[in-house]
Amino acid sequence: MRLDLSDLRLFLCVVDAGSITRGAARAHLALASASERLRAMEDDAGVRLLERRHRGVTPTEAGDALAHHARLILRQQARLRQELHDYAEGAKGTIHLYANTAALAEFLPPRLAPWLAARPGLRVELKERTSVEIVGAVAAGLAEAGIVSDAVDAGGLQLQPVARDHLALIVPPGHRLAQRAAAVPFAEVLDEPYVGLAPGNALQDHIEEHARAAGRSLKLRIRMKTFEGVFDMVSHGVGVGILPRGPAGRLRRRHACRVLALSDAWARRRLCVCVRDWAEVSAPLRSLLRHLGAAPPGLA
Repeated sequence: MRLDLSDLRLFLCVVDAGSITRGAARAHLALASASERLRAMEDDAGVRLLERRHRGVTPTEAGDALAHHARLILRQQARLRQELHDYAEGAKGTIHLYANTAALAEFLPPRLAPWLAARPGLRVELKERTSVEIVGAVAAGLAEAGIVSDAVDAGGLQLQPVARDHLALIVPPGHRLAQRAAAVPFAEVLDEPYVGLAPGNALQDHIEEHARAAGRSLKLRIRMKTFEGVFDMVSHGVGVGILPRGPAGRLRRRHACRVLALSDAWARRRLCVCVRDWAEVSAPLRSLLRHLGAAPPGLA
């Protein structure tokens, strides 16, 4: 039996109205057209669906079964349309967002929380990568967007700044640099014992890349999983560390450490939304990126 949704709607209009004339009007069809379609439905089904009487029509037993299933199908179709609309508008689905360590630790949580709370049907999967890895994934089409440092070479990708992301040097009390007022170059601390972050941490990989670019390697004494752990170690004189300035400033209040600016250009960064083409970004992710402060040019 070949029935389309418009046939089902017409049939229900006729059954509910008790009249082909009134049902055709409800379905916005001419009487002749509605009558022809109803006859075609019965021919296709091989069974009479309506009892035609002088004062209208009533469904046969087969017609009652068709009406029952037609209501279920149309309700399900309405739910499907609403669900697809929700996906298109960013109310449902899963968003995959790549971000560097600083974005995950400092920038995203307070901004993402209210946006996500207002969209209970959405899931966000955050993936921590270095800025270089994120740029590579976006350029290759493996990721729609990411949040990276503007110190990275983005090639032909589009970058839009959304926040500052300066890095700071953390030194213990009594360290030879503890009273330094001026910014410290990274090269000046390359021979210091170092408290690092856990292997695979995007920020730690970034710092080690710059050490290698200077022809050196960090003298790692220990690696910690959290910024708090780094501060604990530095405050006891285990070594120096490098962390984003925002969380470093807050943690300093609980630890006897000095937080110093790094003078290197790569340490005076901005966080940027990185995309290949805004037109390729899905509506839910585009909504999130707008909320984070990006402004897709010429797109609603």
